Amino acid sequence: MNTDFPWITYKEWSDTYGDIIYSRILNQDVIILNSEEIARALLEKRSSNYSDRPRFATMELFGIAFRTVMRSYGDTWRKHRRIYHQAFRPEAAVIYRPMQLRKAHQLLVGLLHDPAKYQMHLETHSASIVMSAVYDYDTKPNDPLVSMIRGAMDSVIHAETPDKAAIIDSYPALTSIPAWFPGASFKRHALELKSVLKDMIDTPFEYALDRISSGLSAPSMVSEGLARFQGDASFELAIKESSATAFGAGSETTHSTLLVFVQAMVLNPEVQKRAQAEIDRVVGTDRLPDFGDRVSMPYVEAVLRETMRFYPIAPLGVPHAAVNDDVYEGYFIPKGTSILTNIWAMTHDATKYPAPFEFKPERFFTSSGDLNDDQVAPIWGWGRRICVGRYLADASLWSAIASMLAVFDFLKATDENGKDVDFEPRWTSGIASRPVSFPCRIIPRRSDMDMEKLTSLTSTAV
Repeated sequence: MNTDFPWITYKEWSDTYGDIIYSRILNQDVIILNSEEIARALLEKRSSNYSDRPRFATMELFGIAFRTVMRSYGDTWRKHRRIYHQAFRPEAAVIYRPMQLRKAHQLLVGLLHDPAKYQMHLETHSASIVMSAVYDYDTKPNDPLVSMIRGAMDSVIHAETPDKAAIIDSYPALTSIPAWFPGASFKRHALELKSVLKDMIDTPFEYALDRISSGLSAPSMVSEGLARFQGDASFELAIKESSATAFGAGSETTHSTLLVFVQAMVLNPEVQKRAQAEIDRVVGTDRLPDFGDRVSMPYVEAVLRETMRFYPIAPLGVPHAAVNDDVYEGYFIPKGTSILTNIWAMTHDATKYPAPFEFKPERFFTSSGDLNDDQVAPIWGWGRRICVGRYLADASLWSAIASMLAVFDFLKATDENGKDVDFEPRWTSGIASRPVSFPCRIIPRRSDMDMEKLTSLTSTAV
């Protein structure tokens, strides 16, 4: 098995054995679904039986069981879900759009000032939106609070490796070894991580409380949750935990998807030019795109969809687990079995997406030239565990992509002789995957675009 990119191996297996496969991976019984149709049949049509998550000994040991994304399907998870729904349901998510446009314009300023640091600017942009929407926190460059939270999330990723989970699940007595015992470094790491995670949960939440008490707070997930569930201590804890979960889930996915977009524009200049021509036709040159323009720019919409399809940054999604024994099309699925959905295989299904390794936004248009109804649904998850922040994430991605296309060209880097520097796209491994750093040039489309001109455009935007 390709342990760095297992979704590729799972796709190869499906070509031989079919779209539903049983495997035993690191002491875990796993069923891998490589078909969108089968995933819907199980995880949506039988969602009551497939809305749970696998349980690993490392979750309690390292103090990472609080996260909504891995919560067992039960009352606490339902509280978290109610809090998210209150803040990020479609009719509520629109309140964040002015903030998202401001953050997109701040991204433009950063790219104009120092385009070589495009990765940092994209990361800061994504983090700032989530921190504002969740805590009403205005992120600064090199923000210490964001750095602290990111450090904690990196520690979580390091602690949550499958090999650690397999070893501790196989030998649960290891959890009883004292931290001072030789070879028990994992116990010392667990104690350190619990302390870091406490700060990650408490510190931004306390900031949000201070903003609320001052009477200066803007709408946020924390303020909306506290107002709706005032006086319920159990909901206050749920708000703290779900808020801490939102940062990792929201900022990482948006940042990584925007990296996929930038790389795609560098490697597909004809797509970039067509999208820019559409923006110029609708918006002109005296202002920047806003959400009112979205319906008038179908090709930009198709670019966004193709970005998400071309490389889903969570290729295997988040595993589900069977609550009870089940039978599907003659296959027995035992209680507790982990269910993996190979989203990468689904978005690279050549029968649905011909030439799946080519970046072709045109695939999202009907023969009559209208956008089709394919929203690349698998990337958002399934059934009752579908991403509840998808409306906020979608708006963040669209505003950033439309704004960047309006102002900049994304080109290949050049060498000392002025020749293009070619590169082969590479991807990071792990639960979340994104492009490895690649060379590029980001230059203003207009020769007169300077900081004064850009500031004028952003200051007049709605």
